[in-house]
Amino acid sequence: MRQFVVIGHDAPTTPEFSLDDLAGAAGRLDVLCRCVTSAFFLSHAIREAVRVHLVLADEYTVTFDGSELRRLNPDERSTAALIRNALDEREEAIGHVPVESSPGVSLTRRGFAPTLEDVAREGTVVQLHEDGDAAAEVEPPSDPVFVLSDHHDFGDEETGHIESHADRRLSLGPEPLHADHAITVAHNYLDTDGFQRY
Repeated sequence: MRQFVVIGHDAPTTPEFSLDDLAGAAGRLDVLCRCVTSAFFLSHAIREAVRVHLVLADEYTVTFDGSELRRLNPDERSTAALIRNALDEREEAIGHVPVESSPGVSLTRRGFAPTLEDVAREGTVVQLHEDGDAAAEVEPPSDPVFVLSDHHDFGDEETGHIESHADRRLSLGPEPLHADHAITVAHNYLDTDGFQRY
């Protein structure tokens, strides 16, 4: 299983946002939507052994599970609609018990720290960061949990949580990448056994 935890610092926490202004009024939800499509889509298929956890303003986490996903399309607007549908069910989420809003999409009432703590039990936590070890020189981890941020850097408290759970910090190249591009490169890193097999 490959998992991606993406922090959306300015992401909406209610469904009252326009699908026509994801980059503005919806708190750069466009970035998170691109992360979802990068994580799941192949040319003619969906990666089933993938989960994406979008942490929205440290209040809710929307999880996409590739083994059960339906109705995911490769465009930002329809992905944002799935997130909006999940937020519409937020009153049904009690504690950390998820509410499923559509097949493969669920919402929990928890922020970054409890989400990270939960997924850390299931795999190897890896922070993707331009100051990390070069991925090409590190053997790919089993069941990786990659932690990324949106267009903002990690805050001090977030960094502390990551450092307490992360097994390693990896750099995917000499230039900083957008979060969605980093996900694509991370998949290639794993698909090619550390860039060794093409």
